[in-house]
Amino acid sequence: MRTPAGTDCPHYYEDFHRGRARQECRLIARNPRSAPWTADLCRSCRVPRIVLANACPNLILGARVRPGVLGLGRGVEIRAECVLSRVRVSEPEIGCGRCHEVRAAP
Repeated sequence: MRTPAGTDCPHYYEDFHRGRARQECRLIARNPRSAPWTADLCRSCRVPRIVLANACPNLILGARVRPGVLGLGRGVEIRAECVLSRVRVSEPEIGCGRCHEVRAAP
């Protein structure tokens, strides 16, 4: 679904049908320890770029709202893990590298 920032994100949801005004990030909503999400965080979120660059089915994304000092500088912190190699992925746009080796092997 298209975010308020204008990018397509599979985790963003909005419902404005018949007077409703519901917007949410379902990826952040899954994390109970996250600060509250607001629509302005979509501008700096990397998830749409990650999903566009990496279509690996073994990549699991997690996100939380990173609070800033005195409420300024809030942002979205992304955590990515590979189910196949069971490691934390430092560059989710590229992936862990092991999944590509497994697919390429005959």
